[in-house]
Amino acid sequence: MKLRERKLNSSLKFNGKMIRLYVDEVELPNGHKSGREVVRHPGASAVLVVDEKGFLVLEKQYRYPIDEILWEIPAGKLNKSEPSLECAKRELMEETGLKAKKWEELGYIYTTPGFSDEKIYLFFASDLEKGEQNLDEDEFVEMKYFSKNKVEEMINTGEIADSKTIAAFFRAEKKGLLK
Repeated sequence: MKLRERKLNSSLKFNGKMIRLYVDEVELPNGHKSGREVVRHPGASAVLVVDEKGFLVLEKQYRYPIDEILWEIPAGKLNKSEPSLECAKRELMEETGLKAKKWEELGYIYTTPGFSDEKIYLFFASDLEKGEQNLDEDEFVEMKYFSKNKVEEMINTGEIADSKTIAAFFRAEKKGLLK
């Protein structure tokens, strides 16, 4: 069965600091035409961090689009042409003041593929060194350490609802990285 749609034309409707919005016309597999609103995003990296005692670092952060405060792993947007691991290292240091000597890739996720191409690269970081937090001017986070069991409980009760955090946790657990 043919599933792929073919783009017929595309029109840029908004070009912002972080995203671009396009309205595309596509040809459907059955030959009919339809419209697609597409948010183009530069991508991001996110880091599940564990300290020497096995505690995970989470950040509490207000998210304006959903008007909620969420527990999340450190993460941030890729700069132009920046490798995903370098972004993860930069964001970890900026947001937590931590540097990690050991890194492991956990793959990537698409956050909302129904309307956005945002791709978040997931990493696991350990063997930490403390440095100095250096938040962006518009960044406000509260950092806290949690046990693996507490994070799993928070995910299962819905206290953690952030998809990148949930995906990174379960991928790291599946790989045997969480003790």
